[in-house]
Amino acid sequence: MGIAGLVLGILGAIGSFLPVVVYGAWLFALAGIIVSAIAMKQGQGGIAVAGLVLSIVGFVIALPSLICAAACAGAASKLGAW
Repeated sequence: MGIAGLVLGILGAIGSFLPVVVYGAWLFALAGIIVSAIAMKQGQGGIAVAGLVLSIVGFVIALPSLICAAACAGAASKLGAW
């Protein structure tokens, strides 16, 4: 479980910096948070902590990008662009 959380955290953290991938990266980061938290409860220390930290970083970076994209899409639809 710890390795799965680490892999999901890496995917979420790296994907949160890529323009188009950010729309799916928050899902990887959220899944990484859940899996790493479960692994920490099971007693897997170092790898689970690294996965949790990377997942939180990826989620924190990806979330504002999604909020800004939604706000821009809402503003553009009110202007009649879509």
